[in-house]
Formats: sequence, structure tokens, C-alpha cells
Amino acid sequence: MDYDVWAPRYARIRAEFGFPFEREVAAADALERLLRPEDRRDPLARLAPRIRGRDAIVVGDAPGAGPPPLWRLPPSPPRPALLAADGATAPCLAAGLVPSVIVTDLDGPVPSEVSASGRGSLVLVHAHGDNVPALERWVPEFPGELAGSWAGPPRPGLIDVGGFTDGDRAAYLAEALGARRILLWAFDFERVDVPDPSARAVKLAKLRWARELLGDLARSSPVPVLRWGLDGSLVPYSTG
Repeated sequence: MDYDVWAPRYARIRAEFGFPFEREVAAADALERLLRPEDRRDPLARLAPRIRGRDAIVVGDAPGAGPPPLWRLPPSPPRPALLAADGATAPCLAAGLVPSVIVTDLDGPVPSEVSASGRGSLVLVHAHGDNVPALERWVPEFPGELAGSWAGPPRPGLIDVGGFTDGDRAAYLAEALGARRILLWAFDFERVDVPDPSARAVKLAKLRWARELLGDLARSSPVPVLRWGLDGSLVPYSTG
């Protein structure tokens, strides 16, 4: 999505959650400092060959869903691109599936993402106002190829193609890079495994935004956005 279109939407999100823009900038500065020179080079050009012209399976982490059953998809070359949203990386690896791309703000089981990095996943690390300690702890640990994103105007070394949570940000990335279709697996906007009531309320509020932003993407993009159900169904994404 063009940044000029996306920016007003994120301004509404920032206002709702009280995200100070100066902290977003500080996190972006930290991420740029931590990335290796080769990981700051032309992020979209490095990501594109992993996604363009392929079905992009965006894997969420809905409770009880597990990894996507790729064997249910009819064979249709080229092979699909697997995009794991943060915590979805671990169940993918457990099933022997190495994501093409991992989209993460480093608040999930990061060691599994480091492991996938060493096995060929390109990890897109997202900087936001309250994850600077995680950036400093984990970015140097990744052995493989990295790219960076943040929630402000695109920079030479950091991208912003839209999206708020890791899952919908992965879908926006797939659309921006010319995926053939976007298949959403294990997306649940109403159930979360968060025991603390206040943290649970914040998580559900973020998921409400993710649901709406995916609806915006489905309505505005020529790329089909489909929900892949546990029963094997593929249906057009709708917030209705």
C-alpha cells in the first residue's frame, strides 16, 4: 500500500493506543543501527523474489490451529511462499516447514525465529515504540538475512507497506510484492492465549484493528485475499 494512503490509518491507530511518534522514531533509529549494512540494502528488492507471482500463505497463531496443511492445496507451480507471523514460526518448524519470510516485532518465541533464520528464512524485523530492548537483545543473534520495517515514512533501509500486527503486516507485504493470492491460515480475532486481563484487552483491541485492516486490503487490492479454514475451505476474506 502506498504510504500516503496508509499513514492516515496508522495515525488513527496511534491515537487510540497512545503511541508517541518520537518513540517510534527512536526504535527505527535503533533498528537501523543494529542491522548489518547488507540487511539495510534495498529490502523490497530482496524480499520480492520470495513472494512475487506465488500464492502467499500467511500463517497466524490462532489457538489450536497448528501449521498449515500444505498437502491440501492442489499442486500449482510455482510453490507457495510461506509467511509466518511471529509466534507461528515455532509450529511451522515443528512440522518441518521453514517459512520463506518471518514477520516479527520480537514479542513471541524468538529463538524459533533465530533457528529459522539459520535455515534460510528472511526475517523482517519491525521496530515500534516499546520494543527497543528486544531489538537490542535479538537482532544481533540472527545468522541469516534480515530486513527492517517501521510505522513511519519508508527509509532507504526500512520499509512500511502497511499493516499493524504481524499477521496483517505480512498480508500487506505479500500484496505489495505481487503475490498471486493471499491465503490467511490460523487467523482468529476473538480468542487469545493471554491470561492477564489488561494485556488480553489490549491484544483483542489490536486484533480488532487487524481484522479491519485485512478487510481494507481485501476490498482495495486486485490480489485475492482468502481465509483458509480448518475444514479446508477457501473463502474470500470478509469482516462481515
